[in-house]
Amino acid sequence: MFTDERKRGVWDTLRQHDLQPLMRLLPDSLIASAAAEAGVKMGGGALNAITLVWLALMSAVETSKSFAGVLQLVFKLLHDAQQWDGEPSECLLPKAAQRRLAKKKRKGKVEKGHRTSGRRVKHDPRGGDPNLVSEEAFVQARKRLPAAFWITLVMVLGRCFERDYGHLTRWKHFRLLALDGTTINLPGHPKLAKHFGTTSNKQAGKTVQARMVMLQFPLTRMPWRYTLAPRSEGEPALAGPLLDQLQRDDLVVMDRGYFAYGLFWRIQYRDAYFAIRLPARVKPIHLKHLGYKDRLVNWTPSNRKKWKQFPRTMTLRVIDYQIKGFRPSAIVTNLTDPQAISRDQWMRMATRSEAGRHLDIGLYHRRWEIETTFLELKVRQGMEGKLRGRTPECIEYEIAGHVLLYMLTRWLMVQAAEQTDHGDCLRLSFADAQRELNELRPALLSADVQRIDDYLLPLLLERIASHQVPWRPGRYDTRSRNKKVKNKGGGRLQLPNKLIK
Repeated sequence: MFTDERKRGVWDTLRQHDLQPLMRLLPDSLIASAAAEAGVKMGGGALNAITLVWLALMSAVETSKSFAGVLQLVFKLLHDAQQWDGEPSECLLPKAAQRRLAKKKRKGKVEKGHRTSGRRVKHDPRGGDPNLVSEEAFVQARKRLPAAFWITLVMVLGRCFERDYGHLTRWKHFRLLALDGTTINLPGHPKLAKHFGTTSNKQAGKTVQARMVMLQFPLTRMPWRYTLAPRSEGEPALAGPLLDQLQRDDLVVMDRGYFAYGLFWRIQYRDAYFAIRLPARVKPIHLKHLGYKDRLVNWTPSNRKKWKQFPRTMTLRVIDYQIKGFRPSAIVTNLTDPQAISRDQWMRMATRSEAGRHLDIGLYHRRWEIETTFLELKVRQGMEGKLRGRTPECIEYEIAGHVLLYMLTRWLMVQAAEQTDHGDCLRLSFADAQRELNELRPALLSADVQRIDDYLLPLLLERIASHQVPWRPGRYDTRSRNKKVKNKGGGRLQLPNKLIK
């Protein structure tokens, strides 16, 4: 797969030590499989697809360094561990220079190890020092991996996770998924502003933002699919292609902003199910009662021309409820059988074990796990505010590295919870898991493979499992903005969710 034997040894050494816990979850064969599915060539040089994936992960880990600093760090780590001799190598020469040197060697004019002279090409990966890799070579190589490759890699990694821990993604026989979106603040470079767009806040200044929509396994907080687009594109439009990848008996819990007739039928056509809050503007026609505050309704959208390719009406189930201190609300779902999921299973939010203080939330309210994922990804892991790219391609590369790092860290946390019998992986601290992984890196780099397998990896999982987040039922965010009436424009007002005392 590599034609550059020297660089292959360098990267194998690095991944077998410094990134060993992640390498077990992301082998070369998986990256090659993703490249084949996406129709992307692996490449035969030192900066091929496998190397670029691991450089993306290193860029997400070392958010305080520039791309050039990340490249140099790789060689410094190996040099400090006495696994890189620091001598110039033929593999660091341009291709033309390598051919000239090979020709001279065949004629006996050059001794082994002697460097050939000659003009360096513009993108010579040596830069000024033959032991360092230039940022320009990294940029040129990175362009060969389109966004489709990263989306496919996340998809393939998600399949592998389901193969090992599919039982953790299911509630009864349903595979539970959460759908939501967020905006990501980007550096204020002109190319990014032109491609992704900016906010329109004149007082605070315009901020460059990209929009991300994600499908996630809320019972493990493991991302399943995601897409990145300009800020001007709406979340429901971006969610459509993601929902087309659903399987039979998938159950998607969504935010109220995704209440769209077309999305509902796209899910229905996949023999899947959804649950979403009922907006105040929607007035479905009552059909019959299914139980206490549980009813069957018929909904016909007001704008029929927009949805003319779908059936005229849709039969839905509405479950009314009210949480203390908040206004009445309702859950809408196309799962109309009360025997499959009861009203209590949909909306309960109560303490079921006073001694253990175990919070048993309703099925729909598992949707909030994706909000925690965005918090961990953007704030705890440092994706937002620490991106370095100045082009859309570079931003897509960096964000893909962050998503992969988050997925691999979450996978380690699932392993830690399963292997150490600590129960729910959502009880483990994500910030402490990343801290333990970073603190163990020096020991991983200096240890041999046998010691890593027998001692360091089990130690890492045990330390990750030791950081548990305690159950604190009854705690909530005051969310002061929910006590104010919001002006939605055009004379429309939105009442606060919380009751004003």
